[in-house]
Amino acid sequence: MAANKLHRIAVMTSGGDAPGMNACVRAVVRTALFHDVQVYGVYRAYAGLAAGNIEPLGARNVGGIIQKGGTVLQTARLPEFSQPEIQQKSLENLRAWDIDALVVIGGDGSLRGAMALHQLGFPVVGVPASIDNDIWGTNMAIGVDTALNTILEAIDALRDTASSHQRAFLLETMGRHNGYLALMGGITGGAEVILIPEINTPLEEVAERVRQAYIRRKTHAIIVNAEGSGHSTTEIANYLNEQQTGFEVRVTILGHVQRGGRPSAFDRLLATRLGNAAVVQLLQGNSGIMVGLQGRSISSVPIEDVVTHDRKLNLDYYEMGRMLAL
Repeated sequence: MAANKLHRIAVMTSGGDAPGMNACVRAVVRTALFHDVQVYGVYRAYAGLAAGNIEPLGARNVGGIIQKGGTVLQTARLPEFSQPEIQQKSLENLRAWDIDALVVIGGDGSLRGAMALHQLGFPVVGVPASIDNDIWGTNMAIGVDTALNTILEAIDALRDTASSHQRAFLLETMGRHNGYLALMGGITGGAEVILIPEINTPLEEVAERVRQAYIRRKTHAIIVNAEGSGHSTTEIANYLNEQQTGFEVRVTILGHVQRGGRPSAFDRLLATRLGNAAVVQLLQGNSGIMVGLQGRSISSVPIEDVVTHDRKLNLDYYEMGRMLAL
């Protein structure tokens, strides 16, 4: 597509919601309108795209949403989007509205859908949004900073109670395949033990580290467990209580509270920069790319590279966390 032939674009939020998605939608809409490009919102992600759930978006439609968590466009999962007939139906719906290009805001599965549309010849730019920070090609994804702050607030609050009663608190975070939230939340929260999917930690070692914290006369112990660490939080708690580590163990599972809440200043700014960059890339005639944060700059990488590479956790942070748990 030539850069001067873009008249209408659509935007969707897909996969798990992440704080800052609304800020990104707002940036996409207003950047496009600034360049005299009409914008349409796809509601409920690929499910809505396949069903033709598309509506025009104006500047006032995205007013007052920058501070809201979740996504005003809503989201849904549609595994069937991998089927060619569903993809073709989605393209027909886009063309029925004379839409020239699409911005997809979401995680790995969402970006795979974007790549499929690009391979079918439809211009698409992806924007990374995933609280797990598991997307290759960007230092940070939309929603990560807010989720980390939610975890940190929980750890700080639990420490007050833990110290008052000389207890150990076991906090479960999201992270089935990637331990970023647990690791960074544990380090910034001063946890004594951090359990992540990338490191196999036997329960015997966990018990010994908690026991040593008690011997060192700590008034509390904080254990952060990523849900995919290999040990269920209940299993860990039961084991520790049986081992008489010196601390009575209590459990807190944060669950989906990590996805919600007002986006932080960092997430609002990141989402705004990425939404703006996505539209600029489309205006320049680019497609099949994801915009992301590299250092302090916004850059782009091919979506094909994004979905064929796994983002690896920097385990130097894990070793640092162990050093600081004395």
